[in-house]
Amino acid sequence: MDFYEVIRTRRSIRSYKPDPIPDDVLMRVLDAARIAPSGRNLQPWKFIVVRDAELKRRLAIACHGQMFIAEAPVVIVACGYNIHGNRGEYMGDLSMLVDVSIAFTHLILAARAEGLGTCWIGSFSNEEVKRILGIPEDVNVVAITPLGYPRGKSFREPGPRKSLQEIVSFDKY
Repeated sequence: MDFYEVIRTRRSIRSYKPDPIPDDVLMRVLDAARIAPSGRNLQPWKFIVVRDAELKRRLAIACHGQMFIAEAPVVIVACGYNIHGNRGEYMGDLSMLVDVSIAFTHLILAARAEGLGTCWIGSFSNEEVKRILGIPEDVNVVAITPLGYPRGKSFREPGPRKSLQEIVSFDKY
């Protein structure tokens, strides 16, 4: 699949088939996250692959009741640890959010290239997810996604977007 088709047709999927994801496909998607760039190559991330039905159900509840998450055969929880640096001169410890988000974007785009659906979940209780999955205190959850084959025809071109003129300037703001 052409890269530009991948980014044009990636959508937030909220309905999944129960079909299992072959291990080789899952490993390719995870490897796309692994090879993502990060500041000073610190790679401040850990990805938890959740397949257990009860854990997925509890995670969906911790994601403020978004139960469609538990429908997918896999849920991936992207975690980041503070890098104790001052990148950007204002981000401080939370600059890991940028690095983990880059890796997570690699993951969701690779998933689309494999015919898998994802939905970037940003609404969750960090402390509850950490408790459910035994995540250490000094690590935080950055994003969560269900991962699976979508029900029905889900991949399509995007809806209305701002024009380039509205979002791009050259040389100065």
